[in-house]
Amino acid sequence: MQDYEEIVAFLGEWGPYQKFIFFILSFSTFSNGFCGLSFVFVGDVPEHRCLIPGNLNLSETWRNRTIPLIQGAELQHSKCTRYRLNVIMNLSETFPDPDFLNVSEIEQEPCLDGWEYSKEQYISTIVSEWDLVCKDHWKAPFSVSMFFAGVLVGSLVSGQLSDRFGRKLVLFGTMAVQSIFGIAQVFAPSWEIFCLFNFLIGLGQISNYVAAFVLGSEILGKSTRLTYSTLGVCISYALGYMLLPFIAYFLRNWRMLLLALSLIGLTYIPLWWLIPESPRWLLVKGRVKEAEEIFQYIAKKNGVTLPEVLLDEPELEDMRTRQAQSYTVFHLVKTYNIRAITVINVLIWITTAVGYHGLSLSTSNLHGDNYLNCFFCAAIEVPAYTAAWLFLQKFPRRCTLSSTTLFGGAVLILTQFMPSDISGLTTALVMSGKLATTCGFSMIYVYTAELYPTAVRNMGVGFSSMASRIGSIVSPYVFHLGVYDKFLPFTVMGILTAFLGPLVLLLPETFKIPLPDTFEQMQNVKGLKCGSTSKGHIRSYKKGKPEHNDQNNEEN
Repeated sequence: MQDYEEIVAFLGEWGPYQKFIFFILSFSTFSNGFCGLSFVFVGDVPEHRCLIPGNLNLSETWRNRTIPLIQGAELQHSKCTRYRLNVIMNLSETFPDPDFLNVSEIEQEPCLDGWEYSKEQYISTIVSEWDLVCKDHWKAPFSVSMFFAGVLVGSLVSGQLSDRFGRKLVLFGTMAVQSIFGIAQVFAPSWEIFCLFNFLIGLGQISNYVAAFVLGSEILGKSTRLTYSTLGVCISYALGYMLLPFIAYFLRNWRMLLLALSLIGLTYIPLWWLIPESPRWLLVKGRVKEAEEIFQYIAKKNGVTLPEVLLDEPELEDMRTRQAQSYTVFHLVKTYNIRAITVINVLIWITTAVGYHGLSLSTSNLHGDNYLNCFFCAAIEVPAYTAAWLFLQKFPRRCTLSSTTLFGGAVLILTQFMPSDISGLTTALVMSGKLATTCGFSMIYVYTAELYPTAVRNMGVGFSSMASRIGSIVSPYVFHLGVYDKFLPFTVMGILTAFLGPLVLLLPETFKIPLPDTFEQMQNVKGLKCGSTSKGHIRSYKKGKPEHNDQNNEEN
C-alpha cells in the first residue's frame, strides 16, 4: 500500500510550483512579525510626572519645586507623587522664593490631577492616553498578556478548525480576524476595549501562522519541509518584525501606527486565488475530484505528466482509516517514558517562550535608541534561523540545543555586571542572548516532532506549543521588572534560559534516527550526557523489530 508521499512523488520535490508555494506561503506570515510585538512602541512608557494645573497662581520656581526629587540610579523627579498643593499655595503667598524653605518636609499626595507626559519620543501611547502608570502600572503588561491569552485559545482551536474546515479557509479566515480587529482596535474608546481586541487579534495571529505552517508542510515535499519550517516562514516573520521599528519611527501616535500595520493585512486578499487547499486534506475528506484538479494544475506548472490512475479505492480507504484513528492527550502521559518526554518538553517550551518574548519586548530597557534596538533585535533573528537550519542539518539535537541555551543564558546574566558607561557592550550581550534564544526556539519545533510517534506527533507538538503560551502570557511581567531595575529582566531570563541546558540533555537523541511510527519505536529518556545516534536503535528500527515494547515502556 502506497503512502501519500509515494502517490505524489511524480510531481517532484522542488519544481516551479513548489518554489512558488514556498515563497507565497512564507509571505503570508510576514504580518505575524509585527502583530503583538508592536506593543514595544504602542505600550511604551514615556517620561512622566504629576500634572500641576495651569490655573494655579504659582511662579515657575514654585512649580519646579512642587514635584519631589527621589534618589534612584540618579536623582530624578517622582513619577507618582507631588507635594500637597494646598500647602504649596499657602507657602507661595508668604514666601515668593522657595529656596529659603525645606520643601522636602511637606506632606506628599498622589497625582490627583493626572500626569504630564514627555512628547520627546511619542505623540501618544496607550500608557499616556489612559494613564497606565503608578497604581495602574500593571495594566500595560496585562494588555500584552491578553494578546497571548488569545494566542493560547487560538492554539486550542486552530487545529480542530483546520482539520474540519480546511487549511485554506482557516488561513484566510484568521488573517481576516487579525486585520479586522486590528483596525477596530484603532478606535478603542477605553483600555478595557483595547484589551478585548488584543485578545481577538492574538486568537487570529497564531491560527494564521499554524495554518500556513501545516498547509506548506502538506503541499511541499519532505526534502524541503525542514527548510520551509526554519527558513521560509521564520525569516518572513523576522522581516515583518524588522519593518516594525521603521514604520513606528514615522508614526509616533499609537492609533496611526496600529492602523498602518493592520492595513498591510489587506495585501493578502489576492492570495486567496493563488494558494490552493491542501490536496492531502481533500483526499482524507473524500473530495478526490478537487484533489485531482490540484494535482493536474501542479503537474502542468512543473511540466510533468499525471499518471492515468492516481489513486484507487483501497488506498483512499486506508488513508481515511488511518486519519480516523482516535488519540487523546492521555496518550501523551500514558507510560512513564512518553510522560517524561512530555513533561520535559512542556518545561522547555514554557521557559523558551518566556525568554524569546521577554527579550523581544524588553528593547526599551536597553541603552540607546528604541527604534534601532528593536531593529537589531529583529535583524538578529535572520542569522538565528539560518543557524538553526544548519544545526538541524548537521549536528545532534541534544548537545546543540543544550549548548545554545547555556550560551544564551550566560550572556544575559552577564548584563547585570556590565559597567553603566559601556552601554554598547550590554546591548551586544542582550542581542547575543536573543540570537541564541531565537535559534533554540526554532529548533525545538523540529526536535519535538522527532520525539513523538506518528500517531500522536501533531498532538505532541500542538500540546507543547500550547504550553509555551503560558510562558508568553508571563513574559510581559518579566520585562516589566525593568521598572525596578533595567537589567533585572535580562538576569531573570538568563537564569531561566541557562536552566534549559541540562534539562535538554535528559531527552533522547533523534539525529539521523528514523521518525518513530509507533510507541514501541520511541527511545527511552536517558541520563545527562551528550551522545551520538544509537546504532542499535537504527538497526532494530530498520528490521522492524522495536528496541522495546509497551511493557518495557510501562516498566521504565
